[in-house]
Amino acid sequence: MPRLLARIFWAFSRWKLVGSAAPGRPTVLIGAPHTSNWDFVLMLAIAWRLGIDVRWLGKKSLFAGWREPIMRRLGGIPVDRSDPGQVVSDVVTRIRGGEVFGLVVTPDGTRGSNTYWKSGFYRIAREAQMPVTLGFVDRTTMTTGLGPTFELTGDVASDMDRIRQFYADKAGLRPELRTEPRLRDEGAET
Repeated sequence: MPRLLARIFWAFSRWKLVGSAAPGRPTVLIGAPHTSNWDFVLMLAIAWRLGIDVRWLGKKSLFAGWREPIMRRLGGIPVDRSDPGQVVSDVVTRIRGGEVFGLVVTPDGTRGSNTYWKSGFYRIAREAQMPVTLGFVDRTTMTTGLGPTFELTGDVASDMDRIRQFYADKAGLRPELRTEPRLRDEGAET
């Protein structure tokens, strides 16, 4: 059913799905720039069209009441923002426990202009020994899709330079809310 919905979406959408094919193994899929709630719809449409089994991290309040079963069915993992370090540990435990999925993370955080990206995606990828895949939304070209998949080296500044280079010409749905790909701890080796 999800693949059928994705085909219908892409047949009628003004957006064009471009870029690389689905990664061949579980990955941390970066969703950026994250500037609108519509990013979520595009992320699901990409994953379903490419046949990627995804999980995504969302603030705990999205899972309240009647929304919880829907959000979990769509692959959601609730995040308690008061304890972000626990999120990394929980996700790594799931992966090491044998769950196989692509994990979508929006490291620029909420849909607003921030100074830094959140580093959870980096820590999860390194601790779970998963590559990262660069997913994107670019309103200027009306394209969305996947970019390269690669292993992080542990040299945070160098890895982020590579990520910055890819996202340099990607604007998001609301370009004024775009956050430059930069981590607070870029000088550190992990």
